[in-house]
Amino acid sequence: MDTTVSTLPLAEVNLDPEVRRVIDAAPSVVVPATREDLYALALGPDGGPVFSVDYDVDGEVITEATVTRCRNGLAVNYPEDYMRRRDPQCMVIADSRPTDKPRFVDRFGHSFADTRADSMAWLAHQPLVVVPFRAGGPVHGSPSIAIVPENSAFFALALVDLQGWTTFEELGPFTPRSILYVAPPFRHTHFDGRQVVVHDRTESLHEVFAYNLYPGPSAKKGVFSVLLDIGETEGWITAHASSVRVTTPYDNETVVMHEGASGGGKSEMCQDLRREEDGRILLGTNVVTDEPYLITLSETSDLSPVTDDMTLCHPAVQDGSGKMVVADAEDGWFVRVDNLRTYGEDPHLERAVIHPAAPLVFFNIDGVPDATVLPWEHTMDSTGKPCPNPRVVISRHMIQGIVDDPQPVDVRTFGVRMPACTTDNPSYGIMGMTQFVPPSIAWLWRLIAPRGDKNPSIGEAEATQELLAHGGMVSEGVGSYWPFSTGTKVAAANLLLEQLVAYDRTRYVLTPNQHVGAYHVGFSAEWLTREWLARKGGGRMRADQLEPARCPLFGYAPKEITLDGQPVRRTLLRPEMQSAVGTEAYDAGCRILTGFFKAELEQFLTPDLSDLGRRIIDTCLADGRVEDYEALTPMYL
Repeated sequence: MDTTVSTLPLAEVNLDPEVRRVIDAAPSVVVPATREDLYALALGPDGGPVFSVDYDVDGEVITEATVTRCRNGLAVNYPEDYMRRRDPQCMVIADSRPTDKPRFVDRFGHSFADTRADSMAWLAHQPLVVVPFRAGGPVHGSPSIAIVPENSAFFALALVDLQGWTTFEELGPFTPRSILYVAPPFRHTHFDGRQVVVHDRTESLHEVFAYNLYPGPSAKKGVFSVLLDIGETEGWITAHASSVRVTTPYDNETVVMHEGASGGGKSEMCQDLRREEDGRILLGTNVVTDEPYLITLSETSDLSPVTDDMTLCHPAVQDGSGKMVVADAEDGWFVRVDNLRTYGEDPHLERAVIHPAAPLVFFNIDGVPDATVLPWEHTMDSTGKPCPNPRVVISRHMIQGIVDDPQPVDVRTFGVRMPACTTDNPSYGIMGMTQFVPPSIAWLWRLIAPRGDKNPSIGEAEATQELLAHGGMVSEGVGSYWPFSTGTKVAAANLLLEQLVAYDRTRYVLTPNQHVGAYHVGFSAEWLTREWLARKGGGRMRADQLEPARCPLFGYAPKEITLDGQPVRRTLLRPEMQSAVGTEAYDAGCRILTGFFKAELEQFLTPDLSDLGRRIIDTCLADGRVEDYEALTPMYL
């Protein structure tokens, strides 16, 4: 066996005999000593300029991906549109531990044992790359390894860029807490061409078998699954959230943590607000009259990103302040750039990815050999439309103004994609620009995590199904991390409620994107809410500055919002006051929303749900007022 290893041999890693046999039997095993070595492997034996990742499938050569050598990194593309995004049905569970997710035996009609044996036998005949990583980031992560076919080294590169480069030397002797195996051709030989990611858990080891080469469901969300599994066992959460430290023009600092389903504005929370050519800010455009609503801000706050997507709420970083303290669960970010369509839309990010300190890995972006990858040149799907899921993996240390230290959260916002609501077409798009809610209502939104309107992360077939249910609303599940959790919904719900109640000096706010009533706002409402909350000293409010929203699930609306002496129109705070909406359309939207919540919450009423959780859900089912929720969980002002 031709083996290139770091100083500490793989023999010092405590591996199960089955895994050891795979490594010992492989024709070659490469353990890259540096990231540069792994980057070179990803370009194939000839070093590019274009390397085709091919596999023999029953005598037919199938190209799973192409890797193009560019000036600022690798452009990875997939021949099939289907492989350019995560299949939301890809997760299956192989073990017998508690879960609400589909089990392998139920979906495929047989146990995983034979497929596992086939996977191990196939890997044992492949030239391999073995890389160590810390699941959960370089500081608080759990030592783990990935076993990847050498010709798929780009996948290993993306993994270690996300989790942080480390070596076996740095880790010392260890027993892996998780192992990621990659066997791409099995999606054809065993799974009818579908993406499948199998999770096989014990109390001390979480194995992930990835049968596809798009890293979203495995190198990214598969590691998220590992962290959720560990946290559920130990009593803590990795939130599906971004967070940012906002420094106002007066040097006041506020940390905002933003949660929500995919498309809910997590990436956008760390982005600067967009200005028109004349410097003004387009808050919204009335979809009925086409009237723009613009405001002027002479100065805006400075943004220092803290976390991007996987936010670690680990016990080791808590400080006893009553505010939840967060740290990044990743060393690199899997940034979606679908909102970059031309030069100059996000100068800081553009500069970072066009002139990176080290070459990056791009996905679903057109790459010309030895030219510069431009983040707005998205790969075209077979439909003739740009792929809606272009990505780049970038080290957090390449992001301007990054915050490395754990940060206490002042405000937890929750974003929802809202459709337009008008008198002629009532919908649930009735959330005001900024809604303050007590922890109990904040918990309900996190149990449901509505995907909302025109979600960019799902396919057209799934979107069509959404339109048939509750006015287009579909739940992404507990915490919006439910798609990645391997456990049970009620266990996750209990843990999330314990977290919200424990950190009682954090404020909770809802904010919409895309629409506020009849106004198309994009992400402007979210950005201006962030600006206003920071200028309010972390959203400090007096009770007399709030009024109950007409729909109780929206908690309270501020009576006014003023930025640089300019009051935001009250119709953006109370959409029922818009002439194109009115109370009748608003109440129809409230009924859609409330009916959706009631239908989704029934599943949590099991004997395992906490007593407080049951009382909160009973309040919703009984059409409780916001005051009823606040009596259960007081709101910190």
